[in-house]
Amino acid sequence: MFSTAWVILIVIFALLFDYINGFHDTANAIATSVSTKAVSPRNAILIAATFNFLGALSGTAVAATIGQNIVAPHDVVPLVIIAALIGAIFWNVFTWYFGIPSSSSHALIGGLIGAVIARSGSAAVLWDGFLKIVAGLVSSPLIGLVIGSMVMTLLFWIFKKSSPVKINLKFRRLQILSACMASFAHGSNDAQKTMGIITLSLLSAGMIQAFDVPLWVKIACAMAMSAGTAFGGWRIIRTMGGKIFRIEPINGFAADFTSSAVIYGASLLGIPVSTTHVVSSSIMGVGAAKRLRGVRWNIARQIVIAWFVTIPSAALVSMLVYRLFMVFI
Repeated sequence: MFSTAWVILIVIFALLFDYINGFHDTANAIATSVSTKAVSPRNAILIAATFNFLGALSGTAVAATIGQNIVAPHDVVPLVIIAALIGAIFWNVFTWYFGIPSSSSHALIGGLIGAVIARSGSAAVLWDGFLKIVAGLVSSPLIGLVIGSMVMTLLFWIFKKSSPVKINLKFRRLQILSACMASFAHGSNDAQKTMGIITLSLLSAGMIQAFDVPLWVKIACAMAMSAGTAFGGWRIIRTMGGKIFRIEPINGFAADFTSSAVIYGASLLGIPVSTTHVVSSSIMGVGAAKRLRGVRWNIARQIVIAWFVTIPSAALVSMLVYRLFMVFI
């Protein structure tokens, strides 16, 4: 069922998704540092691309979760994976075009669920594993919101007697460090999801005997995401970096520090999270700590709506793609 040609085609689509994920989610790591002029756009892209690559090579726990806890390997066939990836790619491009900070993670999981259901019905989904993954996807933004508010409140308390001009000058420099941290964390979680898909395909094809991510898969996914990051995602940067609330260097540092800690902690635990959601909720938490009414909640509301529609939307697209495959193949 899995010929070498099918596997090559799956790898191509998976790396294309990883590339799109890179430019779709570039804003997660660099939006705040660019908006405060702590880093020039060119240097911010270089930082994001480099540390995304390094983060992608840092582990495989998230890859194992994606590859083993959503659908059983025997229910995976080439058309299912290709339909899943096309559904996720479509949703990523659609939301990128309109500048909506949607979740690549949600899109990939939704695409996989939809394609499997189209082929084998809902019984083919490992619902216990799926619900655990969704619990992490839902709870991580809430954690980012709370911790972001706490970190910002703590910074306000520590520096309450300091000159705002001097403090922002210091934190503008620290934002370079926080941008590196956020980029590394992003790579450590997002690139592994594509590694999981490719490794699942290799296992189903009998090309590997156990779910163990090969080195070439790690490097290929890291390079694809890094290349996509270098392309940039300026539409989403405008949303993340300025439309939620007016960000100053101390706010940007607090948001980046919070999101990188939450995302990398999840990566170590093998929990796939949405970097987009964690970063945007961290920004909202930081903004609420500064001034509750200063947060542009209408933009925040649009982001939250995107959280809830991504999985079913990507699932629907992948189901339609699979049905079209069945008509023409």
